[in-house]
Amino acid sequence: MGSIFNIQQVINGLQLGSIYALIALGYTMVYGIVRLINFAHGDFYMLGAYAAYAAFYVFNSFLGKGSPLAFLALVVAMLAGGAIASLTNLLAYKPLRYKPKLSSLVTAIGVSMFLEYFFSAFPFIGPSPRGFPEILPKVIFRGFGAEISNYVIIDLVVAAILMSGLTFLIQKTSLGRAMRAVSQDKDAAKLMGIDVERIITWTFAIGGAFAGAAGLLAGLTYPRIDPYMGIIPGLKAFIAAVLGGIGNVPGAMLGAYILGLAETFANAYNSMVGDGIAFALLIIVLLVRPTGILGEKIADKI
Repeated sequence: MGSIFNIQQVINGLQLGSIYALIALGYTMVYGIVRLINFAHGDFYMLGAYAAYAAFYVFNSFLGKGSPLAFLALVVAMLAGGAIASLTNLLAYKPLRYKPKLSSLVTAIGVSMFLEYFFSAFPFIGPSPRGFPEILPKVIFRGFGAEISNYVIIDLVVAAILMSGLTFLIQKTSLGRAMRAVSQDKDAAKLMGIDVERIITWTFAIGGAFAGAAGLLAGLTYPRIDPYMGIIPGLKAFIAAVLGGIGNVPGAMLGAYILGLAETFANAYNSMVGDGIAFALLIIVLLVRPTGILGEKIADKI
């Protein structure tokens, strides 16, 4: 038992939870604004990883390995994730905005499959996995019975900065106030002069950018990428969002870290249990609290 519940597993769980949190935030923001489960969101994470991969090979000869290249790769990954998310909203979801919800749900699944197969057939990418480049030299720190790399520290710090920035944006800025207003009542927001479609576009862009950042962090930590890499993390991040309370930003963060820690401890006990723990947690929480840990019951408008 002592070998399972130790500081090393806590660090690994927090690192995994940070990646899940960045993806889960996109799910929960989009659902909170347009009541859409965007199952293509995991593929924005994949695109972020490939964008960072491309940035490395374009700029490596100019910058060399190190912090400037890593920062540039992060910016490129976030821009790619945000751009493809905005484009997906414009082309696939906006025309179905006021159609039956099932249409949007099926479209989201179709968009996800299109992105995966399109990039599998795309020149210079292909369906085969490839190693993610070492953008930063890896350094290992040891102490207190644990081993932690600078990659894990970067994951935790970047996720904390982005989540803090999102919290500030939502709570303290005019864009954040508009997002909260649209989330509560779109019709009333329109009457108050808020451009609802612009807010929805920003929501998709921010969520996609966070997923893109998660793709870079995952590429650094688990240096293997492929066009289908977003399927399982995307599904688990969705579970984390539901676990914390879909549509609730703090809930998505909490659910992601709970899931990351639970999966890490389960893997330490038995590697075959890790993937299943996410679904087990989801079932247990929904049986006890159907709205999620921090979710609130909202009456549907007729």
